[in-house]
Amino acid sequence: MAELTYISSEEEALDAYSRAVITVAERLAPSVANLRVNHGRRLGGGSAVAITPDGFLVTSAHVVNGSTKGGRASFVDGRELQFEVVGADPHADLAVLRAEADDLVPAELGDAERLRVGQLVVAIGNPNGFAGSVTAGVVSALGRSLPTQSGRIVDNVIQTDAALNPGNSGGALADGSGRVIGINTAVAGIGLGLAVPINTATRQIVGALMTEGRFRRAYLGIAGGGRPLPPRLARQLGRESGVEVVQVVEGSPAAEAGLRPEDLIVELDGAAVTDVGDIQRLMVVEKIGAPVPVRVLREGRELVLSLVPSELDG
Repeated sequence: MAELTYISSEEEALDAYSRAVITVAERLAPSVANLRVNHGRRLGGGSAVAITPDGFLVTSAHVVNGSTKGGRASFVDGRELQFEVVGADPHADLAVLRAEADDLVPAELGDAERLRVGQLVVAIGNPNGFAGSVTAGVVSALGRSLPTQSGRIVDNVIQTDAALNPGNSGGALADGSGRVIGINTAVAGIGLGLAVPINTATRQIVGALMTEGRFRRAYLGIAGGGRPLPPRLARQLGRESGVEVVQVVEGSPAAEAGLRPEDLIVELDGAAVTDVGDIQRLMVVEKIGAPVPVRVLREGRELVLSLVPSELDG
C-alpha cells in the first residue's frame, strides 16, 4: 500500500509540473514571434516578445545585428507582419522592433530581482514561425556575466537549465505565472542557457529604445562582481557586500582615477554599492563628464578616488 501511495504522489507532482508549464506556454505563445531579419544579402532569424498591442517587440540585439532593413515577424495565429528596428543596445544585448499592427497580444513583464535559484522557469521561442518551441527547467544560477558582441559584459544574467533551441534567441524566459523575467540570449554550455533579466535597468533601456532609438550610459571601464565585506566594515556601513574590481580597462575613466583589480567598491557618488546592478543603475547620462567620488577598500585601507565617467560608445 505504501508503494502505491508513493507512485500516486509522484504522478500527482508530475501532473502539477506539467500543468504549470502548459499554462505558461498557452499564455505566452501568442506574444512570441518568429523573426526573419533582412541583413541585405542574407537573412537572419530569431524570436521576439510583444510588449505592447501597437506593435512594439523586444528581442536580442545580436538577432538584428545592426540591420536597418527590418524584416518579417510571424505569429502562431498565422499572421506575418513587417517590422522595423526602432533601436538596439548591443551593450545590453537588447533591441526594440515595431511591427505593423495595433492588436498584438502583449506579454506581462515580471521582475527578475525576485527570482531564486531552483525556481521553475519556462523558455519560449518561435524558431519556426508557426510552431513555438517550449522548454522548462529551473534557475540554476543568478548573477552570471555575459560578454556581448560589443565587448561589454552584461552582469546579473540568469542561468537556466531550460534548453535553448536554435532560433530561440530573443524569446521569452518566463516564471511559473507566465510573466516574462528574461530575454533568452545565449547557450552557455550543454543543457545551460543565459537570459538578460527583466529588471528596473532593463525597463529603462527598453523605454529609451522605444522613444529615442538609443540608450545613453556613463562608462567607468571596470568588470567586477559582488563580494562580502570584512566584518568590521560591514558593521560600520550596515550592509554585507560591495563590488570587487576584477578588471580595469586600460585608458578608461577607472584607470585614470587609479582604480585597481581587487579594490572593493562600497560607495559611488554618495550612494551605497552592494552589487554590480547598483553601479549600472548609477551610470545614468547625467554622470557623463561629471566628477564622481568612489569609496573603495584597498588592502585594509579606505580610499576616496575621483572618477569622471565618459559616455559609452555604441
